[in-house]
Amino acid sequence: SQPIYSQLADRIKRQILRGELKPGEKLPSVREMAVQTNVNPNTVQRTYRELEGMNIVETRRGQGTFVTENAAILNELREQMKVQEISAFVKGMREMGYTNEEIKQGLEDFLHIEGEV
Repeated sequence: SQPIYSQLADRIKRQILRGELKPGEKLPSVREMAVQTNVNPNTVQRTYRELEGMNIVETRRGQGTFVTENAAILNELREQMKVQEISAFVKGMREMGYTNEEIKQGLEDFLHIEGEV
């Protein structure tokens, strides 16, 4: 249901958060990324433009597109992604009829069990 360029942007943002793409690291060229992801180069170009508009990447003329080195922007991205994931989780739980208390208790139980593994 989400446009391909947006899915690709989310994938790149997750790679940045996981440390697979480091601050200052060069992204693949539009053509390389299109081949890697099996999408049209125009879609990749739009993805890079979207990420650049969010200041997550910067394009350097003649050099390529690079992950920002601005720690404040990367921290903001981390917080935005956290809120986005929590929001989707809570929305899904509420659609299934769970109360806030049941959601909190379920999450606490899960994290407790997960911590023991």
